[in-house]
Amino acid sequence: MSNPMIMWAAVYVAAVYSPMIQSQGVGYGADFSGVWSQDRGAQPERFRNHAFTEELPPMTEWAQERFDQSKPTFGPRNVPVLETNDPVYKCFPPGTPRVYLHPFPMEIIQTPDRVMMVFEYDHLIRQIYIDGREHRTDLAPMWMGDSTGHWEGDVLVVETVNLNDKTWTDRRGVPHSDQLRVIERIRRISDENLQIDITIEDPVAFTEPWVGTRIYRAVDWDVEEFICMDNVNFEAFEQEVLNYDGGVN
Repeated sequence: MSNPMIMWAAVYVAAVYSPMIQSQGVGYGADFSGVWSQDRGAQPERFRNHAFTEELPPMTEWAQERFDQSKPTFGPRNVPVLETNDPVYKCFPPGTPRVYLHPFPMEIIQTPDRVMMVFEYDHLIRQIYIDGREHRTDLAPMWMGDSTGHWEGDVLVVETVNLNDKTWTDRRGVPHSDQLRVIERIRRISDENLQIDITIEDPVAFTEPWVGTRIYRAVDWDVEEFICMDNVNFEAFEQEVLNYDGGVN
């Protein structure tokens, strides 16, 4: 017959240490499930919808030359939509991490081995694999990149690589190369708020890492269908979204 003291000790150890072990393992961590929208009150209006920081990142000569050639619709160098060379106005995906700058909600769906972000913007889907796999080496450079992650307690740490160089890093026209590497630390800072700390590294484009933060608020919305439209209609629609209050900051 088993010793009762040993049995109770085993139960105690399992109860105390199992959650700690699981939080560091595959498929465990915080619950981010739900629909999230930018928290308009948590970030400055002057750059909230077009940049990660008010200041430009420290660019190399290679990046500065390309930045000078960009014609964005946002920021101090903005031009009318019909004059822009912004790739999204040709219906190309915005890429990672720029997708966070577009003022549309996203839904997060979690499984034990994957976190999926479903963006209303252009109906984009981003899959973050948390099953311990390495980055794939058999893929061509992609618009949204190859994302893998792991849990550090209740923080999801995501690394995205293998991005093509056809997107802008933000909506001001800041470029990047195919050496772009994006590190995100995603965590709930309250029941209602999600914080994403973003580190953008690119030795070809930037002389040092560029760090920014996005704050999202939980909303009781459905992610609707949104498909890339022609430039004129797109601009009008986006202005409606930017000006929409709807009772949510």
